[in-house]
Amino acid sequence: MPAVNRIAAFADDMAAWRRHIHARPELGFDCHATASFVADRLRDFGVDEIHEGIAVSGVVGVIEGARPGPTIGLRADMDALPIDEATGAAHASTVPGRMHACGHDGHTAMLLGAARYLAETRRFAGRVALLFQPAEEAGGGGGVMVEEGAMERFGIGEIYALHTAPGLPEGHVATRPGPFLASVDTFDIHVEGQGGHAATPHMTRDPIPAALAIGQALPTIVSRNRPAADDMVLSLTQIHAGTTDNVVPATARLNGTVRSFDESLRDLVERRMGEIAAGQAAAFGVSARLDYLREYPVLSNDAERTRFAAAVAEEVAPGVRADAPREMGGEDFAYMLAARPGAFLFLGQGEGPGLHQPDFDFNDAVAPVGASLLARLVERAQPL
Repeated sequence: MPAVNRIAAFADDMAAWRRHIHARPELGFDCHATASFVADRLRDFGVDEIHEGIAVSGVVGVIEGARPGPTIGLRADMDALPIDEATGAAHASTVPGRMHACGHDGHTAMLLGAARYLAETRRFAGRVALLFQPAEEAGGGGGVMVEEGAMERFGIGEIYALHTAPGLPEGHVATRPGPFLASVDTFDIHVEGQGGHAATPHMTRDPIPAALAIGQALPTIVSRNRPAADDMVLSLTQIHAGTTDNVVPATARLNGTVRSFDESLRDLVERRMGEIAAGQAAAFGVSARLDYLREYPVLSNDAERTRFAAAVAEEVAPGVRADAPREMGGEDFAYMLAARPGAFLFLGQGEGPGLHQPDFDFNDAVAPVGASLLARLVERAQPL
């Protein structure tokens, strides 16, 4: 892979940083130890400004170029997932129930690698702002950074991010202009009846048949309420009711996620889900309440910046696809792209376990390519 020579020379350092972070996973906004590690490395590199405590535990480093100019932003996420690790790696998680199963340890290491190179060479005009954010997996740390004014505070004019991609050939890059990743909504449907003895169900108002009927009816929102050409996913992922075999419970709960690329579809789903829950509950003599939470918006790449980023990727990656298909995954980098033009790109991990699986581990071999791409984006966007 044609990575920048200087970056390739400290590939072992990036692997060491990544494995240090991997062994010490943190969740949500509680990424304080990871943030401290990041800030220490930035100090070692001679980064000009280091700002900590942004979005609770986020870090922003600023590197001054060789002459005045605009500011470009590069972002990495730091948080892990509540999963028990099953990689068997020597650097596996030391914290039960937590692991880096989405490559954020690698994203952080790659941005640190780009920071080291850019602080050494400074072959660019203006400034680069390095955003290390918490809570991508849950909580929308990227959105909190935007709400706290990070774009204005650091004068960021455009912004870019990478994400590892299992299944994409090792070191290859994929992106697309316009909508790329779906919006993310979650729902909880609370069904309330009246519990009692399982031997006398006629004296109860059993919420379970209603919950089952609601769960069976929800997929019709996708199949019968919108054109088949509109990409949308509705997944029922949890059903909870009861605690033992001889008690009819008083309540049941259904939970899941909805993904789409159209704001009007989000309106449709919320309306129909409420109607289905209320109607099915009434049919069984119980009540139902829908809690529908709109989380991350659609991630939409700026067309001009995406073409630029794909062209830069051609310099360092063995293969680039600039018309990758849309994906139903979500990303809180969407908030940053809503605030500033830029692009989100996938970096091929090669074959192996998928994201959010307990045996996933970031491929350190691709880190020099990712760090080189991030560095080149700065040098090509703001040349001397």
